Amino acid sequence: MSLSFDKALGIHADALQVRSRRLELLASNLANADTPNYKARDIDFRAALGHAQQGQSVTVTRTHSAHLAVGTPGLGMEPQYRVPNQPSLDGNTVDAQMEQAAFSQNAIQYQASLDFLNARFRGLRTALKGE
Repeated sequence: MSLSFDKALGIHADALQVRSRRLELLASNLANADTPNYKARDIDFRAALGHAQQGQSVTVTRTHSAHLAVGTPGLGMEPQYRVPNQPSLDGNTVDAQMEQAAFSQNAIQYQASLDFLNARFRGLRTALKGE
């Protein structure tokens, strides 16, 4: 009998990867809160996780060698621009309070995903040892 980590961990490994990428984007938004014309970006967590659950991958074809690669292949994590609640005069779309709240919430959810995966690994280790 073979052990498949994909089956044992389920969607939680993908969720951790999506949350990690989202933390990077939110931190970038906060770091550029005072940068003129900076456009805040975020990932639609539900859509990205839905793509991962269905095994779909959203890929972008580069039609020219000068085009930049977008997102992380396989999870549909292409960042989208956030629509500002109140546009600023300098063109920046970062709402610092909203970004901080989203960052805090995502960080807590990231830690919860880590704790869940840790419990899964403990359970697998216990099952393998036969204790």
